[in-house]
Amino acid sequence: MARHRNGNWNLPDGKVETWDQVQVAVLMDIRDELQKLNRLMECSNVRAGFIALQRIDKRLAKKVKLR
Repeated sequence: MARHRNGNWNLPDGKVETWDQVQVAVLMDIRDELQKLNRLMECSNVRAGFIALQRIDKRLAKKVKLR
């Protein structure tokens, strides 16, 4: 199967008429959301936030073991 990265899938404006068009529309929406998430993950502030959350998680895990 050929991959068409970010290909423009043409759907009729306004009304989607077949189940195949519905599936393509849903896939396009999912692709758009995943691309947004990928762009956000490249942000240094988001990375720093995830690192901070991991540190908090480790500290909480140690406190729970001590009890």
